[in-house]
Amino acid sequence: MMNLYEYHTNPETLHGYKDRFKIPGFAYEEAKRTGNWTEAEPYIMKDPTYAYLYARDIRKKGRWPEAEPYIMKDPYSAYWYARYVIEGRFPEAEPYIMKDPEYAYEYAGGVMGNRWSEAEPYIMKDPKYAYFYAKYVIEDEWPEAEPYIMKDPKYAYFYAMYVMERRWPEAEPYIMKSPEYAYMYARDIRKKGRWPEAEPYIMKDPESASKYKAFIRTL
Repeated sequence: MMNLYEYHTNPETLHGYKDRFKIPGFAYEEAKRTGNWTEAEPYIMKDPTYAYLYARDIRKKGRWPEAEPYIMKDPYSAYWYARYVIEGRFPEAEPYIMKDPEYAYEYAGGVMGNRWSEAEPYIMKDPKYAYFYAKYVIEDEWPEAEPYIMKDPKYAYFYAMYVMERRWPEAEPYIMKSPEYAYMYARDIRKKGRWPEAEPYIMKDPESASKYKAFIRTL
């Protein structure tokens, strides 16, 4: 955010100068430049992202209790606040974080350091973060999430390749519909010659078709 007041010879003459601290982004940047700006804190705290950044970069006094009712309702800010300000769990924010698959996964791995059973019904419904959660938090197969993961060709391929480390027949009808991941699945996981059922899909993409043809010529 550009600070026009900083570059003006008479900033007090500019419109909005007296109320400049009421703009959270501006107030945070000005506080960062000057070292502190307690007058602006009641306004900064109402913006979850700038409240987290202000607590981390400027206050540097651990938790900022007055700002937490605002921070906790934003999963992004609540996760980063827990990780880098509290440096531990943020129980008051967990009902909000758990409903966001991305930050529920990040919170489980980066803050809790283990599985978060209450959040799993939310995480499992997002194929991307369900795969990441299985791979990096559970570090094993996650059967309850598989009906969701299998419907996304990309993450079904990754799950079969890096979690199951074997064929995943139930996911193949979904994987085969993506030329790119059908080819990669045939090459990396099936490894048993042609995949006839997938070929009509693979052939729709020239690049994947070319790679697939080169692959089957090597068999």
